[in-house]
Amino acid sequence: MYDHVGLHVQDLDASVRFYQTALAPLGHVLCMRDASSAGFGPKDAPALWLYHDSKTNAPNAAHVAFRAKERGHVDQFHAAGLKAGGKDLGAPDVRADYAPNYYAAFLTDPDGNNIEAVCMD
Repeated sequence: MYDHVGLHVQDLDASVRFYQTALAPLGHVLCMRDASSAGFGPKDAPALWLYHDSKTNAPNAAHVAFRAKERGHVDQFHAAGLKAGGKDLGAPDVRADYAPNYYAAFLTDPDGNNIEAVCMD
C-alpha cells in the first residue's frame, strides 16, 4: 500500500543493526547505506529509509507494520528483534480484536518507533 516510509533515528548504526536482524525473517535486507541514511526492503527495492537525526525522540514515534508471508516469520521477527535490542510491545499472537486471522508481534526499535510484523493467513 505504501511506496516507502522514512524514519528519523538518533543512532544510525544501532538502528541498522536492529532492522537488519529483525527484518531478515521477513525477507528484507539492507539495500543501501551511506553516512547519513540506510534503505531496507526486498533486494534492490528499498522501501524503509532511516535518516540520521540527532534531534529524534520517542514522542515523535511512528508505527510501521511489515507483512509476513507466514506466522513463523512473525515469530522469528519478534525473537530476532528482541535479540537485536528491541523492546517487546506484544508477543506473537492472534489479535482477534483486529481480525480473526490477524497474527502479529510488536517491538520498539532503538528510537521508540512501534514496529510490527503481521500475517493475515
